[in-house]
Amino acid sequence: MSVRVVVADDQDLVRTGLVMILGAQPDVDVVGEAADGLAALDLATRLRPDVLLVDIRMPGLDGIEVTRRLAGPGAPGTTAVVVITTFDLDEYVLGALRAGARGFLLKDAGPQLLVQAVHAAAAGDALIAPNVTRRLLATFADRAPVVPVQPVSPLTEREEEVLALVARGRTNAEIAAELFVGLSTVKSHVASLMTKLGARNRVEVALWAYDTRRVRAD
Repeated sequence: MSVRVVVADDQDLVRTGLVMILGAQPDVDVVGEAADGLAALDLATRLRPDVLLVDIRMPGLDGIEVTRRLAGPGAPGTTAVVVITTFDLDEYVLGALRAGARGFLLKDAGPQLLVQAVHAAAAGDALIAPNVTRRLLATFADRAPVVPVQPVSPLTEREEEVLALVARGRTNAEIAAELFVGLSTVKSHVASLMTKLGARNRVEVALWAYDTRRVRAD
């Protein structure tokens, strides 16, 4: 089944390029385009795509507010949001992740990473790698610490190991290989972490790891 995607960017050339890259994939179906935040929110609400790829700086509503309304607390959460930005130290990025985004990309990330991010988001995963994303998470978590929630029950030793790897941007497959466990075991640990931390997705799990200083920048 194809991943249904809406692409939102106020720059026509950028939006057209993103649509062309995604549209060329046999398992991706671009079902809508938007040039501002309000149109992006409207399309995502009406079409219910699997993924909304949205620029973090948009007229009308910015990418953070669009993300919050679609994936934030109390939102339906039926559409995964991936935000994109021009600057690798854009201070809006952390706000977008805390609003519920499942990851973000730089606009010069390249076609392969773009497609990976869309598939990861659609699968309930999050592309919080490569190292530019990890650096952003670490940098902004250090600059703007928040009081972290307490887990409903203590994390096990294995969950702490999985937590650290999730925060460093590892995929489930990479975590399984690194810890010499099965993929289903990793998925179970990630699900348990989300439950214990009240996290909606892997990005929030990673942010919690930085907020609690369990993980720092390399």
